Amino acid sequence: MVGSANLNIMIKAARRAGRGLVKDFREVENLQVSVKGAGDFVSRADLQAEKTIKEELMGARPTYGWLAEEGGGDEGQDPTRRWIVDPLDGTTNFLHGLPHWAVSIALEHKGQIVAGVVFDPAKDEMFFAEKGAGAWMNDMRLRVSGRHRMIESIFATGLPFAGRADLPDTLKDLGRILPVCAGVRRWGAAALDLAYVAAGRYDGYWERRLNAWDLAAGLLIVREAGGIVEPLNPAGDILADGEIVCANEALFTGFAKLARG
Repeated sequence: MVGSANLNIMIKAARRAGRGLVKDFREVENLQVSVKGAGDFVSRADLQAEKTIKEELMGARPTYGWLAEEGGGDEGQDPTRRWIVDPLDGTTNFLHGLPHWAVSIALEHKGQIVAGVVFDPAKDEMFFAEKGAGAWMNDMRLRVSGRHRMIESIFATGLPFAGRADLPDTLKDLGRILPVCAGVRRWGAAALDLAYVAAGRYDGYWERRLNAWDLAAGLLIVREAGGIVEPLNPAGDILADGEIVCANEALFTGFAKLARG
């Protein structure tokens, strides 16, 4: 697929940041003896990846706004366009030497996500989409799964940790969903969860208490792969609320009803 100039800039930035993160990831194993040492190292890797992405994106489009996990936000000279960036989604996986983490970059125009990139450097899988142009992984067109029975389907979510207040709600969700499906996975990287729904690897996904940079790129990729994506609260806003539910068209109504309780 030949993408727009903006998409090509995004892919270049993701690849450049990914190369640096892969080198850092190889060093993580040597730091496992010290939790503090490894944590400090990963924090530096995260910040360096964001710096790399910002250099590429803002160097090419200096008037655009900016929102990122580490560096905060900047409206920019052009308030209608904004980069939304997570330089390292799946930081805890990275810290523990688990090869499941990603770079996520989205472009927002007038409140709508118009381009998205989720890059998994460890597996060299580049998921990307532009509004109205379909979704892709490397050179392969993506489509959501064709499953239509819950009992044959696998879903993904996040599980609350460290005493987060949404644990009771999530346990109730699991109590409704686990008995009627083939399984629920928790792999710890929201951007990749969404990319995997787009690729048909998961049949659906839901989660609460996320940030805009976790969701922005992936939600477009799922939509462009033929999936339905909505806020958990039907009257809500995905990026503002940080809550999402998505699935293929055949499963969505039943799955969303269970996820919403």
